[in-house]
Amino acid sequence: MPGKKHGPSVKKPKTYEALKKKGMSKSRAARISNAQAKKSR
Repeated sequence: MPGKKHGPSVKKPKTYEALKKKGMSKSRAARISNAQAKKSR
């Protein structure tokens, strides 16, 4: 499946994929998407 190149630790995969598409590194995109997931709870 395309777009499923993240691990199970990514909480918001759509946000992660959007950030990666903009050219962000994997670790930074994962950190930001997980922070947003924690904030929205």
